[in-house]
Amino acid sequence: MRVKGGTVTRARRKRIMKLARGYRGSKGTLFKTAKDQVMKSYTYAFRDRKVNKRKFRELWIARINAAARMNGISYSKLMHGLKLANIDINRKMLADLAVNDADAFTAIVNEAKSALK
Repeated sequence: MRVKGGTVTRARRKRIMKLARGYRGSKGTLFKTAKDQVMKSYTYAFRDRKVNKRKFRELWIARINAAARMNGISYSKLMHGLKLANIDINRKMLADLAVNDADAFTAIVNEAKSALK
């Protein structure tokens, strides 16, 4: 007896087509190309979750460097001074202080400068 797999196949195709909604051209209308594009999109998403973290770290470092130079010290010397002063603060919080609370950032920079001497 022959078993037809219509409902399972339709459900699988429907799931892929739902994921491909909004894609341009045949990638959003034809199952075969949509499936390929959805798989490619998953690989991009996996890769870019890592890239996103990298980009944020770059942004934080740029902000810290700009604020540090306004206080007369380079980024690398600041980070080294913080390590010598046993100030354990991550770059995300340092960047937030640099943007939103310049006085607190200046106090931290002064601590790092004194530890360098």
